[in-house]
Amino acid sequence: MPKHDQTIAGLEALTRLIEIAQKDTGQSRRVADFLLAWHNAAENGGWDVTDLWSVDLSIADDMFTVLHLIRAEQRDPDDRGFKDEMQRIWQQCRSGRQGSHHANKSVSV
Repeated sequence: MPKHDQTIAGLEALTRLIEIAQKDTGQSRRVADFLLAWHNAAENGGWDVTDLWSVDLSIADDMFTVLHLIRAEQRDPDDRGFKDEMQRIWQQCRSGRQGSHHANKSVSV
């Protein structure tokens, strides 16, 4: 697949994952963890690769597609124009967690 097509596929997959991450389900939490780890793993916590076992195949495929995008472009989500979306995901998933190892972390987006 040509690089331009890979970029388009990656951005489409990223858009789908962002939509999923903003929902309130077990799968959305796993997707949020994946995206927030890309954004800043040191502040937002890492991503457990075994989460791939706990999401639908289409979601796992989108995660792999985004991983290809990350490797190829070497840019973070802010640089791709997704700063606001990442902030919303962080607010929803990290800012209000009590008792979580992420509860006292902040994101600088």
